[in-house]
Amino acid sequence: MTYLEISFIDLPAFSGQGFASGKLNLGELEVVKISRFKFIWSSNLEDKKKGVTFYKPVGIPDGFYILGHYCQSNDQPLRGFVLVAREAPSKSEAADFSTRVTSPALREPLDYTLAWKSNDGSEGSLEGCGFFWLPQPPEGYKSVGYLVTSSKKPKLDKVRCVRADLTDRCEKYRVMHSEFSFRVWSTRPYHRGMLGRGVSVGTFSCISDSIPGLELPLSCLKNLDPSLHGMPNCDQIHALINHYGPTFFFHPDEIYLPSSVSWFFENGALLFRKGDSVGEPIDVGGSNLPSGGCNDGEFWIDLPSGDQRKTIKLGNLASAKLYLHVKPALGGTFTDIALWIFCPFNGPATLKVGIMNIALNKIGQHVCDWEHVTLRICNFTGELWSIYFSQHSGGVWVNAYELEYTQGNKAIIYSSRNGHASFSHPGTYIQGSAKLGIGIRNDCASSNFYVDSSTHYKLVAAEYLGDGIVAEPGWLQFMRKWGPTIVYDSRTELDKIVHVLPVMLQSSVKNIFDKLPVELYGEEGPTGPKEKNNWVGDERG
Repeated sequence: MTYLEISFIDLPAFSGQGFASGKLNLGELEVVKISRFKFIWSSNLEDKKKGVTFYKPVGIPDGFYILGHYCQSNDQPLRGFVLVAREAPSKSEAADFSTRVTSPALREPLDYTLAWKSNDGSEGSLEGCGFFWLPQPPEGYKSVGYLVTSSKKPKLDKVRCVRADLTDRCEKYRVMHSEFSFRVWSTRPYHRGMLGRGVSVGTFSCISDSIPGLELPLSCLKNLDPSLHGMPNCDQIHALINHYGPTFFFHPDEIYLPSSVSWFFENGALLFRKGDSVGEPIDVGGSNLPSGGCNDGEFWIDLPSGDQRKTIKLGNLASAKLYLHVKPALGGTFTDIALWIFCPFNGPATLKVGIMNIALNKIGQHVCDWEHVTLRICNFTGELWSIYFSQHSGGVWVNAYELEYTQGNKAIIYSSRNGHASFSHPGTYIQGSAKLGIGIRNDCASSNFYVDSSTHYKLVAAEYLGDGIVAEPGWLQFMRKWGPTIVYDSRTELDKIVHVLPVMLQSSVKNIFDKLPVELYGEEGPTGPKEKNNWVGDERG
């Protein structure tokens, strides 16, 4: 019997209240994250780096019940979790969170449905086979995970179903395995973001024949605790950023460096109003910026003219800091710390076509640039789980074990030259077709230009803490553009490039140009952090 245990990095003493206490109260349910597993079955026993492996959680505390089994790709270190649950120990406390009903929160299934088996039944031996069982819940209950066995149907007491009002809608996330008609997905809550209450159980979904639009037979859990007691308090937020705050490295050839917002205002940034050609100086705290409303085009921020314009575009690294927005994720079982960095100017792009590099004149440049990364912290343990790297119109989540670090637990963020997109490793990343080597370059490298967010930061928002706990700066309420809109015929510049290329490349390059984001075909300042979809919603990806 082999047990596998996931080892974590050393953690500081974060625990207090419900954060990093090992257990979370979801209302009528109390849950624990299990990260120790016992092997059940693998889809590829010959090649250990291919396929997926299915595990049973072990080391379950007394009184807690399995909700489903765990699956992970074989090409990654074993690092994951499933939740186990029990009814909240105090029914009087649970009554504060939701309307009490007579039926228990957890019940055994009535039976199992065999969802798939690796053996078609034609062979006498079942050795090495995998059987996938979907619990059939009693009326008014939901299944939240599958069980996997290497032989017979599991006993009914091996899993629990959850009362329907304590669950939320679940969706397929990433394909983990696809073989013939059998597919396995990781799952995640459908309702996510700062206001979402869906809780990921860590289980997988599988189906023998995928039908588009078919709703999953599984649900996730739902956090009905309005206080979100598992979230960090203000002191714990500061402890987390001091411990995990990443260092942002800018390219050694970067011209357009970051600055603080206050430095930008102090050094000549102007507020313009539609129909008025003269800009108004902006107060150092942004108190004279119009707040609220929407991006209606009535106001925008621009740079001053003359030599002052040239100076302010270069930024001021000494004043630069990260602006923190802290919010619940996955129903308050994780904490997202979005770190926003400001640059007064976004430089023009460089086009790569094979071995040729062509510096573009205006394409890609615009006044002001807001970029961010997001640290996702596990509220059970206080562990850094992953980081989201924002990259132009998209981004990617990177697991903590895949990151580079400095000073122990502080991840390294590489900011691309001119465009300031964020990447987890140095190198050249192509926005276009990396296979053909055609597209916009994103060059990342270490340098002496860096900002350490663990010491250079300001907490600007954490709505879940309540009114008045975090004083939001005036500029955060400015919902219009941080930069003017300038339309020019960038396509003419790109067409000139296409015409001087070898004929065999022209068609491919033209097709890639057609797929580049429209933001490259004119200058348009970005909106501020609070106007972005991910301020309230989940990150893309």
